[in-house]
Amino acid sequence: MERIEQAVFQAAELIKNYPPRWHNRNKEVVFGIACSSVYPFEGQIMFSQWEEQPPPAMVTGRSQFSVRSGFFDYAIPTEPTVVDWHMNFSDPHLFCAYNSSLLAQDELQVAEHPILGSLYESLVSSGKSPRTVDNEGRPTPITISGIQRRCAIHTRPNPEIGCPNGLYGNAFERASEEQVIAATKSLSPPTISNILAMAAPACGYGEYTRDEITYIVNTAFTGFSAACQESDRIAGTHSQTVIHTGFWGCGAFGGNRSLMTILQALAADLADVDIEFWAGQDGGIAKDAHEIYERTLDTTLSVSQVLDELVRMKFQWGESDGN
Repeated sequence: MERIEQAVFQAAELIKNYPPRWHNRNKEVVFGIACSSVYPFEGQIMFSQWEEQPPPAMVTGRSQFSVRSGFFDYAIPTEPTVVDWHMNFSDPHLFCAYNSSLLAQDELQVAEHPILGSLYESLVSSGKSPRTVDNEGRPTPITISGIQRRCAIHTRPNPEIGCPNGLYGNAFERASEEQVIAATKSLSPPTISNILAMAAPACGYGEYTRDEITYIVNTAFTGFSAACQESDRIAGTHSQTVIHTGFWGCGAFGGNRSLMTILQALAADLADVDIEFWAGQDGGIAKDAHEIYERTLDTTLSVSQVLDELVRMKFQWGESDGN
């Protein structure tokens, strides 16, 4: 795997020299809670942007694919050789709306890991805008390791605080300061997260084409392989990489949930990483999709033939959820 960019930051210097620039009062409220802990911003942060890597021709291994009900959460490491990576369902311009009123998955991740806002400001100031897709439209996934998660925001429906529809997405802008405070908990001490950011294709129409499916596999394989390589740096060459993901590209970008599940499972097998798939209330969709993938592998282990079979299944693009 080849890096396009690599940089190492000290968190204490980053937050001091490049504080996040919030353009929304509710985000400022969350930041205040994130900074309320007696624990300082500290640690070393590794940022890497990766060059696209085509996958191998054959599926030679089977990784663990577990479906979790409930919503995306962060693992606390218990084994020194297991390295957890949490997906950022990125825009091609990573963190570009972090300081806005929006609270989709990318912005929520920055709100809970505010040093990412400082990382963004530092990179932009040096002329290195963090992009997960290059100017030619090819994927350039990004890994960021060693990030403090300093608060947790409860975004799901919460009638007790007057938010029956929750705080996710555009609802965050409409919430009162009191509701945001009630939904946000300081993490003291902070936990440490590793982030894998990659952008799915957006807003297609009709049936998925072979080129679209190939692009998605290449993106996921590159990102998963990069995380695996970084895991070896963090925990040694016998590390085990676990990717925490979900319906990547299936919210605002309108992707097909079944197909995006299948393609992540394929990329995980090719990159030799395990998947913990957070399916919300739609665990049945993820499990059924994985069974389709497993049945496909019963007939061929050729990646090209797997993709041909997926094209024949005529998966349809969905619609954006507006968040």
